[in-house]
Amino acid sequence: MSTPLAPAVEAAPIPVHVPLPAPARNSWPATVWALLGGTFLVRAGGFVYPFLSIHLTHARFSPGAISGVLAVFGAGWLVGQVVTGWAADHFGRRTTLITAMLLAAVALPPLAYTHGMIAVSAGALVAGAVYDAPRPIVSAVIADVIADEEGRARVSGWRHFAVNVGAALTGSVGGVVADAHGTAPLFWANAAICLVVAGLAALVVKNTRPEGRAARGAYRQALADERLWLLWLASVCALICCAGMFTALPMLMAEDGLSATAYGWTQVASAVAVVVLTPFLAPWLSRRAAGTQPMVGLLAISALILGAGMGAAGLVSTPVGYCLAAAAAVPGEIILFVAAGDVLNRISPAHARGLYAGLWGSTLAVAVILAPILAGWSLTHGGDHIAAATTFGAGLLGAALCLPLAALTHRRAAHAGLASVAPAL
Repeated sequence: MSTPLAPAVEAAPIPVHVPLPAPARNSWPATVWALLGGTFLVRAGGFVYPFLSIHLTHARFSPGAISGVLAVFGAGWLVGQVVTGWAADHFGRRTTLITAMLLAAVALPPLAYTHGMIAVSAGALVAGAVYDAPRPIVSAVIADVIADEEGRARVSGWRHFAVNVGAALTGSVGGVVADAHGTAPLFWANAAICLVVAGLAALVVKNTRPEGRAARGAYRQALADERLWLLWLASVCALICCAGMFTALPMLMAEDGLSATAYGWTQVASAVAVVVLTPFLAPWLSRRAAGTQPMVGLLAISALILGAGMGAAGLVSTPVGYCLAAAAAVPGEIILFVAAGDVLNRISPAHARGLYAGLWGSTLAVAVILAPILAGWSLTHGGDHIAAATTFGAGLLGAALCLPLAALTHRRAAHAGLASVAPAL
């Protein structure tokens, strides 16, 4: 997401296509543990995004100006995912991760003291670019160091667990600090945690990157890959439902006259569901990933669960009902990230893993931008029931897009299998 600050002299990178030993079933390399810990830290300390609107409100920005700044943040997030993924392939995993985290450490604190619209927008653009920077890099490193799909899926499940537990801490700790001391300490804490993750990356992550032709032609290959774009579209549809947890849900609850405290309980219900279900779903999903075909069917199921779960929020009106709807969507969320990661790993060429991961990572930013637009339109033109229908419709469309995706991935897998046995015929 940022421009890499490559050192003047650097050891020769390790090509990612060098065969690496597969870890034992329950044993992961130290790099994976470090990146899971870094993922937790980045999300637990990622205060800037959830508290940016509160900070701008205290700075007396108008609602329209706040919406504009948040849109700029989303644009930075989207572009940053693609740039970071490309940079991870071009300059190396470690160099890119360290650069992004150092840029975040420098850019975030001034945002707490800036009051001009242009300056705030520029800061939000940079903050958005580095907010989720580790995602495509971590995805690429996991694919580099874990050889089997079952192991990768297991890591993905626990990675999602780390993200959700971290996010729960962000809201709870951040709220207490903001009430007592304002938002500025949160911005400094976010920057400090990014420095810690940069140091962790310097110590543990190897600067793997593809050889010679890696970056050249990777964009053309990605843009021509129908499987990637079908996966991208299906994921956006499913993630619109997922993003509804933070966009549509507050709007729906406000329409029913419920308080912010009631909304907070939906977040607690969601976090508890993640903690309870992950230990059961992660091993099951990893066993499913051991098969020969990508998990496209489970991706479709996840979109339907998310659509039904968050769509149900439009049919309830009590705090308990909203909590149950939020919890019901969680299995779909867990399955989505593991299944999409499995499909992405199988279709990504070794020389463009970072780029493919970055392009897929942009789905999160697109969903965060589209979800409130869809929710606002639905509530304006028909109320809760239309919001329920459009949310379920998004999940249904995501599942439908998995049909051509399954056909393409199965066809490519069959061709690859024939090519591998051709010399023996």
